[in-house]
Amino acid sequence: METMMNEMVTIPREEYARLQQAAEDLADLQAYDRAMAEGGESVPAEYVNRILDGENPVRVYRAMCGMTAAALADASGVNRVQITQIETGKRIGTVETMRKLAEALALSVDDLI
Repeated sequence: METMMNEMVTIPREEYARLQQAAEDLADLQAYDRAMAEGGESVPAEYVNRILDGENPVRVYRAMCGMTAAALADASGVNRVQITQIETGKRIGTVETMRKLAEALALSVDDLI
């Protein structure tokens, strides 16, 4: 058995950055594989970008499902005006309200907040 006297390795900064990026890419691929193995959901990039750009997730997912605010109100039991206020940021939905909306949109509450 060989004993190592020095466990440090010196490499160029560019090589370190490349290895760091490769590790991040591998972690992303592994996360994707886990999500797909668990029956992962797929959200089109157009909708993801809308949320990343600051649009309210309730509005984005409602549009993705092809629902009007009135249809979401009927499906969730939440008043249409309240939905509009949540979507425009004039009101924050209670936990119970968000649960109802998430259930009607077949999502988790986490997807909406």
